[in-house]
Amino acid sequence: MSDPRAARIPFAGSKAAHLARAALAGLPVLPGFVVPYGDRSGEWAGDGDLEGLRRAWRELSSDGTRPLVVRSSSPQEDTQESSLAGQFASVLDVQGWHEFRAAVRTVLDSAHRPDGTVAPMAVLVQPMLAARVGGVMFGADPVEGRTDRMLVSAVRGGPDSLVSGEQPGTNYWLSRWGRLLRTEPDDPEELLGADGLRRLARLARQARGVFGGPQDIEFGFDASGRLWLFQSRPITAMAARPARGARLLGPGPVAETLPDQLEPLEEDLWVAPMARGLAAALDIGGTAPRRQLRSLPVVTTVGGRAAADLRLLGAAPPRNRWLALLNPAPGARRLAAAWRVGRLTAALPGLAVDLVADVDRRLAETPSADRLTRPDLLSTLRWTRTVLVSLHAQEALAGALLPEPRATAAGTALAALTESRALGIPDDRMVAAQPVVLALVAPGLGRELRLPAEPGHTEGAAAARRGAAPTAADTDTLAALDTLPAASPPPLPSLPPREALRLRIRWVQELQVRLVRDAARRLVVRGGPGEASKVGLLRWREFAEALEHGRLPGDFKERLPRALSAPLPDAFRLAEGGTVVAEQPTGKGKGKGKGRGRSSGAGQGVSGGRAAGTAWDGTGTRPADPVLVVRTLDPALAPLLPGLAGLVAQTGSPLSHLALLAREFGLPTVVGATDAVRRFPPGSRLTVDGTTGDVHVREQEEEAVQEQQVLGQEPQGDPR
Repeated sequence: MSDPRAARIPFAGSKAAHLARAALAGLPVLPGFVVPYGDRSGEWAGDGDLEGLRRAWRELSSDGTRPLVVRSSSPQEDTQESSLAGQFASVLDVQGWHEFRAAVRTVLDSAHRPDGTVAPMAVLVQPMLAARVGGVMFGADPVEGRTDRMLVSAVRGGPDSLVSGEQPGTNYWLSRWGRLLRTEPDDPEELLGADGLRRLARLARQARGVFGGPQDIEFGFDASGRLWLFQSRPITAMAARPARGARLLGPGPVAETLPDQLEPLEEDLWVAPMARGLAAALDIGGTAPRRQLRSLPVVTTVGGRAAADLRLLGAAPPRNRWLALLNPAPGARRLAAAWRVGRLTAALPGLAVDLVADVDRRLAETPSADRLTRPDLLSTLRWTRTVLVSLHAQEALAGALLPEPRATAAGTALAALTESRALGIPDDRMVAAQPVVLALVAPGLGRELRLPAEPGHTEGAAAARRGAAPTAADTDTLAALDTLPAASPPPLPSLPPREALRLRIRWVQELQVRLVRDAARRLVVRGGPGEASKVGLLRWREFAEALEHGRLPGDFKERLPRALSAPLPDAFRLAEGGTVVAEQPTGKGKGKGKGRGRSSGAGQGVSGGRAAGTAWDGTGTRPADPVLVVRTLDPALAPLLPGLAGLVAQTGSPLSHLALLAREFGLPTVVGATDAVRRFPPGSRLTVDGTTGDVHVREQEEEAVQEQQVLGQEPQGDPR
């Protein structure tokens, strides 16, 4: 290892070269030697000089009395781009010359990859150390993406049981200088004291200086307490971390109106007017700086799902409560707006009545879509986008300034639905008979309109949950919506201003759906239910251009619907590239050793990101969107990682080899998910959050999974 050639990666491989550099820099590295990579056949240089190899073995092993460890050292592993952690062989506790030669052959044979290629391979030989405590240390926190933190995971004995996923280990989060910030689990085994943690932090800083960046380090403390460096490689995958001051977003305030994933045209028809209307309401109320309202949308979309700025809407507290109290700007804004708000509170009910009457009159005067000329159809759509801004603004102001309503549009719609069904009115004619029932369903250009099922009658709801093809009744409903003549709706019970505005928002959205569907037919845009699923791939300007001039964008035929995205977290921020980073829950305890407030039984996120997919145990037919659910993070599962939507394990460490590979693949991964194999049988529809550690069965599948669990059907998959 002291030979200068040992520090050359093409000659000695990455693992040996890194340790040689560390030893030259004075870091605590065990002695050893390298069987260098020779030619492309995978043989080592000097194969004929067995006597020289035997001399090196005898010297290091004290003539076979000292056990050795024989490890892979390929130039392709432990690089800045890929660790290939756990993908090549290492043989521990090697004793005797013949056993040593067999171990070398085992390591060389592991260079044959599953894809048929042969990796260049050198062999690193060192003494076998009987470690008292061992583990893995990251010079930065790869799970949370923080470079000002270190993460240590330790077990009794050497680090091998930790990196293989056999043991979860005790996790320590440290400052750069080794101060303990927290541990997991909350009642950890006493493995490392304050002095040991400070020494580890010093080793991480030294390795960072030698290699020019934070390192992924395997370490061990021997029986005398001496610290040794077993391996050092670059951290290949850091979790996305939002920039300082990134907005706190969440679906809560808008999920009631737009709960589903949207296509581009739906975003422009419904989200853009909502954002403008809410910004106008906030400006009138003086609750946010006008410059901020103009530069940042109050409502936006992430992966096609609507999300609002939680702080702008008052759904989250300010970042610093004391500074907020001392800041004179909000008070000045409210004072300037007070006279407007005072007058508006008195005038708002009348303004709402006038706006509702204007909308009702325009809806009644609008002919059915098939009778409109193209210019008239486009003009009507432009009016809908404009009036939605006013409706959203007044609805928001009514919710903030007027007393809470006793009657709601949804309650009125539910009563009308029940009464109409009792009279025998079929669902496919319900909207024509009682337009108020639209308050119970979200808008959608290409989705079937399904009214809520009656309690105890779940057949239709079950079909919707399974994503079944439209039935004849569904088709009739779509046809009825498209051919329904525009007429004055039946008389409604008197609704408070805010609820009347909400209902008109939904009616205007439904008018947009009918107009867009008719336009899709005229443009000969085919693609699914209602023939509007394909036209939804256009942006508003493209749609208007196509309607005016009959020309679709040149790449329109190649456009595909958005892939299904996971539901958004309750609160999150966006990192570089639009990556969703869920806001971590924090525990109330401040003492050392406290966790992050995770509930008992919750998993630990070890590779950020969110995904929705189908549970799979690694056997049988692989789903199109597989979430691999296993007992342990066995490195043998590595070939299954490409193409996975997510990974869930009952046990495992965030610093194990498979967790490291999952981060390299950008694969949302959760470990420590209690009883996951039983709770999430194959076929379950799951949502996985690799940041918070949350794994749950999607709402539409919960009943089926619970029924399977009640019947005691344990999934029969891979026992790992």
